[in-house]
Amino acid sequence: MQQKKLPVRRCIGCNTQKTKKELVRVVRSPEGEVSVDGTGKKSGRGAYICPSPACLAKARKAKRLENAFGVPVPADVYDRLTEEMLCAEQQAKEAMPCAKT
Repeated sequence: MQQKKLPVRRCIGCNTQKTKKELVRVVRSPEGEVSVDGTGKKSGRGAYICPSPACLAKARKAKRLENAFGVPVPADVYDRLTEEMLCAEQQAKEAMPCAKT
């Protein structure tokens, strides 16, 4: 039996290719609102980033989300991404669920 091909996307921070499940999706809705897409199924233009603070810092410094979407990205989107990444690191270390806001 053949293995199913996994969809691969490129991180906007470090520019490496990884499977979609390994990356966090940020989406711009048709109305122009930018948000974090936890499900990966929201409609709109998507951009992917590794769940590491280093990649987020690179993307933020170079304004790669703004370039990908063509609209300014609010600071609260970056804050939420940072929160999720820190939570993911904590979960990996402790293997316990983290409270979501």
